[in-house]
Amino acid sequence: MDFTLPPRTEDFRARIARFIEDEVLPVEARPEAWDAHGNIAHDWLEALRDKARAQGLWCLALAPETGGQGLDKVGMAVCYEEMNRSVFGPVIFNAAAPDDGNMMVLERAATEDQRARWLAPIVAGQVRSSFAMTEPHPGGGSDPGMMLTTATRKGDSYVIRGRKWFITGAAEAAHFILVARTSDDPRRGLTAFLHHRDEPGWRIDRRIPIMGPEEHGGHCEIVYEDMELPADRVILGEGMGLKITQMRLGPARLTHCMRWLGLAKRCTEIAREYAENRHGFGIRLSDRESIQIKLGDLAMGIEVGRLLVMKAAWELDRGSFARKEVSMAKIHVANLLHKAADVAIQINGARGYSTDTVLEWIYRYARQARLVDGADEVHQMVLNRHLAQEGRDFWRWEAA
Repeated sequence: MDFTLPPRTEDFRARIARFIEDEVLPVEARPEAWDAHGNIAHDWLEALRDKARAQGLWCLALAPETGGQGLDKVGMAVCYEEMNRSVFGPVIFNAAAPDDGNMMVLERAATEDQRARWLAPIVAGQVRSSFAMTEPHPGGGSDPGMMLTTATRKGDSYVIRGRKWFITGAAEAAHFILVARTSDDPRRGLTAFLHHRDEPGWRIDRRIPIMGPEEHGGHCEIVYEDMELPADRVILGEGMGLKITQMRLGPARLTHCMRWLGLAKRCTEIAREYAENRHGFGIRLSDRESIQIKLGDLAMGIEVGRLLVMKAAWELDRGSFARKEVSMAKIHVANLLHKAADVAIQINGARGYSTDTVLEWIYRYARQARLVDGADEVHQMVLNRHLAQEGRDFWRWEAA
């Protein structure tokens, strides 16, 4: 197994690192560049997006014919980690959730006409998108089989009724991927649809207040009230909604981990810098064994996370679903991010608790990492299922 980066991947990584250092971190440090929800303000965002496009750092995950750079999952892992050295980073390169995952699934599953109408504007940065799947109790969450939103066939159309919530970006999205129930078949009972924000029959009931900072467009509760969609809005065919969710969520979970590693490294960077310069009781913090143990443990945890992410990315690039590899990465990196923010705040003391650094932002953001795209416990159940099925082969080596 060779971890040497191909020259093209290293070129992208290095250019992204320079862009973050020279263009993004100075903006992140400016209070006026933040919006009311803890994200980069739109005018600052668009200016940086123009620069990223001009430097060929746009939509790395998509094929060149789609408008991207054609990186594989291993290349994405390297570059997405580098992007999220700044909390503003991924959205500047059009590599942030939910658009990133939506673009990848539409590239794979949409028809040519659907890609032209629904994907191309997202790739161009002209519109934002949302993925409407999660429902309030007793509907579907981590278990999509519990989905209650229905799509009833009516001639050449479908009538949508139901409620979704915690739909990321919905308040600013123009294009939506909606998953609804079309039958009671346990495997082919769900169907994915496309709809536009200007179409009648749906509304945002509320923008849900959350603990952490928000993506652009927040996290919304949506009501569908007899929304009628033509049959050509179906993605991949009726009954293929579960496949769409699997196609989207597997890679999306891993791209979260890629980005979270960048944030964990930023926490460690801020903690190290402070420990190197802060003195107390006649000694630098960085010379205290207790601080060295904390930072060394974080460094190890980050490297373990990178190896888990790289293994999962490698498996995906080989055509595997990499379910257990993605689950292991998701559990480890989500918990690592929370730990990194917590340790960095502790080392920085009151400064870390303040808004003088981004540590408190990352700490508030980090708690959701153990919930989104499958809670820790769901992924632990997945791993136990693989263990029960595979036994000692759970840890098998792949032979040439």
